[in-house]
This record gives sequence, structure tokens and C-alpha cells, in this order.
Amino acid sequence: MIAAPPPAPPPPRGSAKIILFLTIFIAMLGLSVLFPIIAPLGRQLGLTETQIGWFSTAYSLMQFVFAPIWGSRSERVGRKPVLLLGLVGFSLSFGLFGLLASLGAQGVLTGTVLFVLLVASRLLGGMLSSATLPTAQAMMADLTSAKDRAAAMGLIGAAFGLGVVFGPALGGLLSGFGLTVPIFFSAGLGLLTALGAFLLLPETRRADAPASGSGDRRALLRHPGILLFLAVSALYTLASVSMEQTIAFYVQDTLHLNAGATARTVGGMLAIFGFLAAAVQGGAIRPLSKKYAPGPLIAAGLLVMGAGMFLIPLTSAYWTITAALALVGIGSALLGPSLSTALSLSVGGNQQGAIAGLNSSALALGRMTGPLLGTGLYQSAGHGAPYLLSGGILAALLLWTLLARPQVRPVDGAKV
Repeated sequence: MIAAPPPAPPPPRGSAKIILFLTIFIAMLGLSVLFPIIAPLGRQLGLTETQIGWFSTAYSLMQFVFAPIWGSRSERVGRKPVLLLGLVGFSLSFGLFGLLASLGAQGVLTGTVLFVLLVASRLLGGMLSSATLPTAQAMMADLTSAKDRAAAMGLIGAAFGLGVVFGPALGGLLSGFGLTVPIFFSAGLGLLTALGAFLLLPETRRADAPASGSGDRRALLRHPGILLFLAVSALYTLASVSMEQTIAFYVQDTLHLNAGATARTVGGMLAIFGFLAAAVQGGAIRPLSKKYAPGPLIAAGLLVMGAGMFLIPLTSAYWTITAALALVGIGSALLGPSLSTALSLSVGGNQQGAIAGLNSSALALGRMTGPLLGTGLYQSAGHGAPYLLSGGILAALLLWTLLARPQVRPVDGAKV
């Protein structure tokens, strides 16, 4: 009998990290092309600011519910199939959303029926795409040691940041062919990303490896340091998304632009926002994480991001608005990987999927409440209200963090 040839060795860890980086970058690119067009598209469809806010809220509601489930499931069946499910689900849901928006633009669907169907497509998208981020974070944790965890999480953050650099600019450019064109572009890009991940991305965890369960997730939530980090994740995301959902309205109303000009202008602003965030996450986080523990970096991020939020209502020109957004971007770039690192180092190797799922759920909670809060305040309390509230939330979180002084301990027990 001829023995079967041994399986091909997996790609080196460095190559796997690069493939994972590209996967997350392209997925984020597909999501962020929509940022500058959702507000003008919603107004074109006859929807109110609050109704438009429900698109993000519905999406994030399902991410809040399902992200911990997908994170834990990736520990039972393996990371790769769960990641692929998230990418394909993202693509199909965006295709459905684009189809419904096109029917609305043509007058085939209108009013409440259109609104309900659009929200339903976002619910489906949030449920399936919530598998992507926690699985990607867990895969990166699988590939790195504790001492390199901050740099690895910064790499994921840089992938997100670069997606935000090119996505809004690309969305603004594609919107010149129609406001629904960027949506179909995202759907197609999601399928291509899934195909690339299927062919190139290695599995980083055996399906039969020991996994954590729902009881372990509840135990993690009882840890005061983990609870604080999750609360900061949720609330800083609430502040960030409240800004993202209203900045197109603010720019359109402050600079007196039409829908097409708004999409292009906001696309350019968010490209600068994303470039600075990616520069911090891809370049500055590594040396900063070697010099400082996650706690001080979290405090610095809250300070810088809060300052940017307070400055937005004081701006009334393109470059002053962009400068305020740049501060928000730099602050959020410090916060994201620092929080992910703190949480990852707080648990063992068999709980990386669970803690990544809890963090994704916290982020989704912020994304779920931020749009409704931001658009509701913008519509009822004035154009500057969402940013003043966001700045106040970040200032309160900074005070809480400084008073609590949470300590992070990696899996080997040494203090970070």
C-alpha cells in the first residue's frame, strides 16, 4: 500500500498575518464606501434622519446579539469557516440592500414598506457579518505571542483604518454614477474577499481544540477590569458612530451642498480621517505599546478623541471640520488596538474567541445606539448636540479610567 503524502505545511505565520490583514482591509473597504452616501441616499428616498439612523442600528443590533456566538463557535468548528460565513453574509445582505434602494429610487417601493424592507436587509446583514471581526481578532491572537499582541491588534486596526482611507473616497467617486452603485460594489467586493480568504487563508485553530462556553463568557463579565474595557469599547464606539452618522448632515447643512457634492466632500474628509487613523495603528502603536501599558494609551485616546468631538460644533469650513475629525481619528486609532490588546491579554489561549466576541458585541452595542442617539439629537436639539454629547461621554470615560486604573495581566501572569 502506498502511503498518502503528508499534508502541505501551513503558510508561515508572517504570511498568514499578511493574508488576514488584506482580508480585513478589503472587507472594511467594502463597508466604508457606504459612509458618505447613506445620508444623501436616505434623503433621496424620502426618509428622515432618524429613519436613516435605523439602518446602522438594525445592523448593529444583530451584531450585538450574534458576535459572541460566532466568536465562541469559531473555537468549536475552527476559525476559517466562521470567517467565510461572515464575508459571504456581508456580501449577500449588501446586494439585497442595494436592490431595495434601487427599487425605492425608481418609485416601485415607497414609504413604510420601503423602510421596513431596508431595515430587514440590515438585520440579516448584521446577523451574518458579525462573524467577521471577532474571528479575525481571534485568528490574529492565535498567530501571536502575548508580547507581540499589541502590534498584532494594531495591524488589524491599520487594516480597518486603511479601509476607511480608501473606502469613503471610493464611495464618493462611485456615487457620481448613482448613489446605489457603491452598495453593489461592496457586495461584489465581499464575494471576492470571501473567495480570496477561502483559497489563501490558513486555519489557525483545530476544530477539536478545547473551547470556552457561555458559562466562561459570564465569568469573564464578572472580572472588573474586563468589564471596564468592554464598557469603554461600547461607549467610545457610540460616540464615534454618532459622529459618523451625522457628519454628512452637518457638512451638507453647514456648507450648503447638494446630495452629490455632500457625498464627495464627506468622502474626502473621511479619507483624511482614515489615513491618520491607519498611520497611528500601523506605525505608532508598535513603539508606543512597547513603552506604555494599554491603560495609559486608552486614557490618551479618550483625551484626544474627546477634544476633537468638542471642536466639531465650533467649525464651519472644510478644513476646520476636517481638522476636528483628524483628532477624532487619531484618538480612536489609539483606543481600538489598545482595548483589543488589554482584553486579549486578560484571558488564556482557549478564550480568545470568547473575549473577541464579547468585544465585538460591545462595539456593536455602541454602533446600535449611536446612530439613533446622534440623528435624534441632530434633528431635535441642534446641529452641534451629537458632538457635545459624544465629547462629554469620552470625558466621563477618561475620568473613570483614571480613577479605576485597571491592570492588565497577560496569560503568563506578569503585569503589563
